[in-house]
Amino acid sequence: MNAPVKPPAETLPVWSLADLYASREDPRLEADLAAAAAINGELAALQGAFVTARGQPAALGALIDRGVALYQDATDKLWAVGAYASLAASVARDDAAWARFEADIRARSSQIGAQSLFFTLELNELEDAEIEAALAAHPAAARWRPWLRRVRLARPHELSHDLERLLLDRAPAVANWVRLYDETLAKLQVRARRETLTLAEALNRLSDADAARRKAAAQGLAKALEAKVPTFALAFNTLTFEKQVEDRWRKYPTPAAARHVANEVDAEAVQALEAAVVASYPRLSHRYYALKARVMGKTRLDHWDRNAPLTAAPPRRYGWEAARGLVLESFEALAPRFATTAARFFDEPWIDAAPRSGKQSGAYSHPVTSDRHPYVFLNYMGERRDVLTLAHELGHAVHQTLAAPQGTLLADTPLTLAETASIFGEGLVFERLLADAKGLERRDLLAGKIEDALNTVVRQIAFHRFETRFHDARVQGELSAGEIAGIWLEVMGESLGPAIRLNPGYEVYWSYVSHFVHAPFYVYAYAFGNLLVEALIEARRRDPQGFAPLYEDLLAGGGARTYVEALAPFGLDPRDPAFWSAGCARLERLVDEFEALV
Repeated sequence: MNAPVKPPAETLPVWSLADLYASREDPRLEADLAAAAAINGELAALQGAFVTARGQPAALGALIDRGVALYQDATDKLWAVGAYASLAASVARDDAAWARFEADIRARSSQIGAQSLFFTLELNELEDAEIEAALAAHPAAARWRPWLRRVRLARPHELSHDLERLLLDRAPAVANWVRLYDETLAKLQVRARRETLTLAEALNRLSDADAARRKAAAQGLAKALEAKVPTFALAFNTLTFEKQVEDRWRKYPTPAAARHVANEVDAEAVQALEAAVVASYPRLSHRYYALKARVMGKTRLDHWDRNAPLTAAPPRRYGWEAARGLVLESFEALAPRFATTAARFFDEPWIDAAPRSGKQSGAYSHPVTSDRHPYVFLNYMGERRDVLTLAHELGHAVHQTLAAPQGTLLADTPLTLAETASIFGEGLVFERLLADAKGLERRDLLAGKIEDALNTVVRQIAFHRFETRFHDARVQGELSAGEIAGIWLEVMGESLGPAIRLNPGYEVYWSYVSHFVHAPFYVYAYAFGNLLVEALIEARRRDPQGFAPLYEDLLAGGGARTYVEALAPFGLDPRDPAFWSAGCARLERLVDEFEALV
């Protein structure tokens, strides 16, 4: 029998999705799917017209304006239906009916979306000069220039219409490997002494003040994962092979290249980020964990001690109302609009924070569409990290809300900027906590801040390196669970350093990192965002009054500007390798301050 979850004393919020649809039987679902099909049919009637209009800039500009508007309208309908299916299923991964519904919606949406497949392909048949002439001749179409820029980044990698349609038609079947992974992970039961924990509870237990409880959770998690590793390894191998086939046809030079294109980021910038973080391993993670081991009276830390509190005293608990107050007060200190935007998520049933059986682990903010509010998903346990996670996801929600006036297509933010508001939100809350702390409390808070930074920067770059090595090795054939474990242990050992002992069982921990399955090469965005936010925080310290309007403008821009354009007003250029080295140096100063306190 499952042990009950022990969240804070208050009743935690559970969202209502009624703003989207009332149930799986809501007739609005079918109405929106039908509307999307009709809009896509209207767009499909324009097939061939864009190429035919070559040499007629005004006519082409009018066609582009109408075509993109129709494309956005259809996207709004399909994304709303898809969001409902995904949100509802994410809190019911043990319910086969919701799993079938999500899969069916994905398949139907894919078929409807296929009607407009020609559109971006036909736009990309045009030359840059032809599009610029059309936008100049029909100025109303110029509003779509950022979206057209993003579409054209994929131009060198596009296939024929028939091959693109084949990939689109089979995508729902491929996605079932992700579904298998998610359902298997959601059903995981972790035995920790006399308790049975969910994955979220087991991971949370690794931060417990009681070393025996941490060890029991870590070993129980390893045993639970090991039993399912054959399924996880098969899903990972299969999805990676699928990606390699598609990448080969699209002529992407590296496994991460497709993600770089989607992020509108230069591969060189990511390589510079990776190099700077790896070079900082000895000065950041290796040094900090050695210091932590000394504070805890050990020569080396077991892997389950990595995020342990420094003292055995029970960690401070934060009730839901206390967490709400901390987040809103911190956002208010930046600018009132950030606080009032975030407050609405508490006032409305737009947050699902209560951990429960069948609910998947993790946290996210789902933006839905520009004319519908985001939803925030958490597994809130009442610890300091949960408060920071709340700030993180509400940062996303504020960002998504501020960018919404751009419209769905332009509000969609590349990952290079998508983590900016979330990590900044965490930083605001941490500053507030640290300002009131003294003595050991300050030391422990600083340790938590450093550990969060290491988890976001060092650990995520290690994840990126693990993915790179796995994808490179998969070219030669399927990897066994043992081979995957070997890569994992080598890469993680390199990043964590000699002060962390990777005990037996840790070799299977790769299998719960869902980003590897859901979004290959997503993870470097966290390190990118964290070091970028460190630079923004430094800019705010220099000019608090001038910073807020520039920052609000950055968020409100959504995806309308490249990351280089968006950061230029702050005097920042992430293409410069020195930018990343400076970010790592700022984190190193936190370790200096911690060392001075121990």
